Amino acid sequence: MARGQSARLDQKKLLADPILVTTIIVLIVFLTLFILYPLAILLVDAVVGESGPTLSVFQRVLAMPSFETAISNTLVLGLFVGIVATLIGLLFAYVEVYVNLKSRFMSGLFKLVSMLPVVSPPFVLSLSVILLFGKAGLITRTLLGIYDNNVYGFWGIALVQTLTFFPVCYMMFRGLLRNIDPSLEEAARDMGASRWKVFTSVTLPLILPGMGNAFLVSFMESIADFANPMIIGGSYDTLATSIYLQITGAYDKQGASAMSCVLLGITLIMFIVQKYVLERKSTATLTGKAARGRMLITDNSVRIPLSVLCGAVAVFVVALYVCVPFGALFKTWGYDYSLTPKWFIQVFTLHHGFEAFADSFGLSLIAAPLTALLSMVIAYLVVKRRFPGRGFIEFVSMLAMAVPGTVLGVGFIRGFSSGVFHSGFMQGLYGTAAILVIVFIVRSLPTGTRSGISALRQIDKSIEESAYDMGANSFQVFMTVTLPLIKDSFLSGLVTAFVRSITAISAVILLVTPQTLMITVQINEYAEKGAYGIACAFATILIIITYAAVVLMNVFIKHFGTSAKINAQSEGE
Repeated sequence: MARGQSARLDQKKLLADPILVTTIIVLIVFLTLFILYPLAILLVDAVVGESGPTLSVFQRVLAMPSFETAISNTLVLGLFVGIVATLIGLLFAYVEVYVNLKSRFMSGLFKLVSMLPVVSPPFVLSLSVILLFGKAGLITRTLLGIYDNNVYGFWGIALVQTLTFFPVCYMMFRGLLRNIDPSLEEAARDMGASRWKVFTSVTLPLILPGMGNAFLVSFMESIADFANPMIIGGSYDTLATSIYLQITGAYDKQGASAMSCVLLGITLIMFIVQKYVLERKSTATLTGKAARGRMLITDNSVRIPLSVLCGAVAVFVVALYVCVPFGALFKTWGYDYSLTPKWFIQVFTLHHGFEAFADSFGLSLIAAPLTALLSMVIAYLVVKRRFPGRGFIEFVSMLAMAVPGTVLGVGFIRGFSSGVFHSGFMQGLYGTAAILVIVFIVRSLPTGTRSGISALRQIDKSIEESAYDMGANSFQVFMTVTLPLIKDSFLSGLVTAFVRSITAISAVILLVTPQTLMITVQINEYAEKGAYGIACAFATILIIITYAAVVLMNVFIKHFGTSAKINAQSEGE
């Protein structure tokens, strides 16, 4: 009874606020038009022919030997990368949380490894592996004198994907392990259990849902990855690369739509399991912070081997990233290692570097604040408001997380190249810079929304209600009360959206036109041609830009963020 009255009261408040109603309608239209519609049109294209509904396209695609191979390759690669990335991430997190490292260098190395994949393009490690272990590799050819090695294929992709995605697992496990009450493990130790027994009987059961979550995240990232298989895959086809080649090489748009539906079906199943099964179990299993400090492992027989193992992996990862700027400074990789700035000079004199950086930077700068603001608005509506369609907005905004970039790109091509439902409506959007901005927003929306939801759930509802009681409308409350309280999440979402946008490739490579040059597309193009000096020069400048953006955000939050103001007030008192 009370719930029904509360719901009716919320509905009356909603209808009395035209700004809120308009915002909800605009959001639903945006999410439907630019997330649901492109995905729906893929299915329509794949099952509807000139004479009506048909499965002939699916039958034709599934009968292709190359497609069967691509599915098998994708699943095998995803399973391998998911398992290995999860195990390495767990090892790193366990060493950081449970082992006394006794070294600031090791702690700094862990932080560096966790940040590098964030600020670099998704295919940087592929370039590095080719430069070090390819046919003209520094290690294979110059140091070892090996000329007939082949770094391309399954093992090359698996290596770069594992090293790219395991930091995500590491960050997830670090939070989970820190939340375990040390008294649970110490009680087992007091009863005579060995550290291995404590880990297998106490720690591991508590983090099993988190392990499943980490595995699914890295599995989805692996099977959706386009850039790494494209650069270092060689003849090892995956679904993402097959979709790209089907639409750019075979010009088979219906076939590409059917392939996209298959890949989307796999990622959607993984997304639903992760979001609605494993995340709930993880939340129910680990609650609250540790009651007291954990006794770190100081036994050298445990500490030294684990520290050395993690340190070796971390140094190898950092060395791969360091290899990229050197690849842009050496005259001819594999033959002449004298230093030269010619590749950087050629980027801006012969290869349209200024245009590429201007276009990429400008479009990302437009998309970032729009994404951050839209994410906070969605989070605000989901957490603070009750209205019909709230679940729809939350689900669809998160759905983009499960959509591979290649699939989204094909969906936008099929959905807007001839207008919405081939009616000509919004056809002018296709081929413009505006559609790239929309793709950037859609791709980054889930990350910002999740951050905003987490921040808003910590704010007491009475703070906003007092503003309503003083006569403020929903827009004024959001801009003057809610948004300042979640300023840190907003800024974090803004920089994350900027970094994700400027380093994106899988969706935009299908939508970019000669009128708009994107840095990542340029890097991919020159890497495929074997012009690694130019590709490394582009990648180096891009890493500097993204790293600078992250550093500026951290400095700004430290000095002007919400936590800084709280600390200043507490010191004043």
